[in-house]
Amino acid sequence: MTRKNYLFTSESVSEGHPDKVCDRISDEIVDEFFRQGAKAGVDPYVIRVAAETLCTTNRVVIAGEVRGPHLAFEHIEDVARKAIKDIGYEQDGFHWKHAKVEVLLHEQSADIAQGVDAAGNKDEGAGDQGIMFGYAVRETPDLMPAPLYYSHKILEKLARARHSGKEKGLGPDAKSQVTLRYADGKPVEATQIVLSHQHVDESLTPQDVRGIVEPYIREALPAEWITADTVWHVNPTGKFFIGGPDGDAGLTGRKIIVDTYGGAAPHGGGAFSGKDPTKVDRSAAYAARYLAKNIVAAGLADRATIQLAYAIGVAEPLSIYVDLHGAGQVAEEKLEAVLPQIMRLSPRGIREHLQLNKPIYARTSAYGHFGRTPDADGGFSWEKTDLADKLKAHFS
Repeated sequence: MTRKNYLFTSESVSEGHPDKVCDRISDEIVDEFFRQGAKAGVDPYVIRVAAETLCTTNRVVIAGEVRGPHLAFEHIEDVARKAIKDIGYEQDGFHWKHAKVEVLLHEQSADIAQGVDAAGNKDEGAGDQGIMFGYAVRETPDLMPAPLYYSHKILEKLARARHSGKEKGLGPDAKSQVTLRYADGKPVEATQIVLSHQHVDESLTPQDVRGIVEPYIREALPAEWITADTVWHVNPTGKFFIGGPDGDAGLTGRKIIVDTYGGAAPHGGGAFSGKDPTKVDRSAAYAARYLAKNIVAAGLADRATIQLAYAIGVAEPLSIYVDLHGAGQVAEEKLEAVLPQIMRLSPRGIREHLQLNKPIYARTSAYGHFGRTPDADGGFSWEKTDLADKLKAHFS
């Protein structure tokens, strides 16, 4: 039986966290290949990007495999510097203008390409083997787990205040964490709030920083959830002046739980950032979230988990698994049969349905890939609930 009364914690990290700096650079590279490919008339279905980034003290290393329009290494370096500048790094130990940027991208392996590319009667295959999960739960308006949703919301509000110049004392690097108490299966109270936020004035104390950030935290969470018993931990180490890649090295793909469901759902292990949508680590995870969200939006369940599995070079998923956690309005095996009928789950089918061959990825690199508002240009298309009526009608 599912527990009804418990505590659950999730964390988020800001765009200036070292790992997120790397995710941002890697996703900017994906976007640039689609952007420049469109200008050069390159078929977006042949573009391949797998870009990994390492950041440390005034050093950025970009490695991986690509195919598509020719982008000079100087062009890639410029993309990285613009991303770092936009995040806001102008520190002595990590500066967008002065950091050394090394680009080590090379052509995609021909062995991988022949398995993934469509040829003759062969459809485009998956870019790798693996398992991907999608999840949705009726806890927030965006059908996301509440602890992660509010952890993201805190940092988004602080980032907007920093970028606007309203809070000039804050630096780009930050981490939040929210512990919620669930009663009868619903979140009702924040028992612990953790925020570590970089500050640009070395003399600021944790109490000073709390004075800056507390109004934004209170604005982010439902007022009744913060009580006299809520425990606050703001900059618990005492000082957070040295931040970003100067304080801790970063790598692409190290915040996969922050990127997805905050630990409330399973994860297949594959990262998203830096990968074009032939990589099912990314595109199939988006598809699984899309289907799970539409199941919940259709009223077929209050909570849904979907697993998809793939083999490299094989177009169709090896398996589809649906779990409605014992409270669904329809049989899970019926959904498993219906879902591939309403959305083709091959890499090409996913790319076509969600329109993923676009420069829409840099915006996903911080504050979660899920629980976001779909953009007019096709960004976050997997957050739409346009299948809900079709699902509802099928089972009515």
